[in-house]
Amino acid sequence: MRLALAAVLAALALGLPLWIAAVGSVSSEAALFEGVTLWPREPTLAHYRALFAERAFWEPLRHSLVVAASTTVLCLLLGSACAWSFARLRFRGKAFWLGALLAVGMFPQISLVAPLYLGLRALGWIDSYPALVLPYLTFAMPLAVWLLAGFFRELPVELEEAAWIDGAGRLRAFREVVLPLTAPALVATAIVTFLFCWNEFLFALSFTLERQTVPVAVALFRGQYRVPWGEILAASLVATLPVMALVLAVQRRLVRGLTAGAVKG
Repeated sequence: MRLALAAVLAALALGLPLWIAAVGSVSSEAALFEGVTLWPREPTLAHYRALFAERAFWEPLRHSLVVAASTTVLCLLLGSACAWSFARLRFRGKAFWLGALLAVGMFPQISLVAPLYLGLRALGWIDSYPALVLPYLTFAMPLAVWLLAGFFRELPVELEEAAWIDGAGRLRAFREVVLPLTAPALVATAIVTFLFCWNEFLFALSFTLERQTVPVAVALFRGQYRVPWGEILAASLVATLPVMALVLAVQRRLVRGLTAGAVKG
């Protein structure tokens, strides 16, 4: 009974802000000015029409999708190989290098904005996709390695040894035996990385001008005489609901992958 009550309270705490945002996104500006309600007053879709017809919100969505997807793919490719090396191979200084890799992700982002900006400007990459993918990859990689290494350690090494006996090399055994068995961890890592990239604000604000991502575009919404709260709420829902649907669709694999990574990571 207590667990059920706690679950209901948690659902209300998480769902109420989303519901208020949904109601506000279909309420008129006059109704929003009067205050927050739990049911739309003077319902209208004008905010959604303005979002795409006047503000071209498809562009920030496309930029966010390209950056988040590119970073996620690179993080899985590089992070899985790195994590497997830490989990299986023996080499001098392994603990030190693993600790150093994890320490990279602990740096506060604000302390790296200036040097990263100067470096990206020297390369001519300001306002480009690499200007976001590379910094995102740096901060996402440590968590990916930590999650995947914990899962790789749980796999019996005998499975790989059997593949070696059958004539497969280390790379083929990793590709055809290890990776298929670590699908939950790969899904968990992909979702966590994608969410980090989708929601990141500071680097996107600092390194982009025209290719703004969704958080930056929403933060810069301005009206001539007022803050367009209806359009902001509509944009928030448009950016949140697809990602939420993706997480709910793979929630079992996500929970299993995160739990496995936390056991021996």
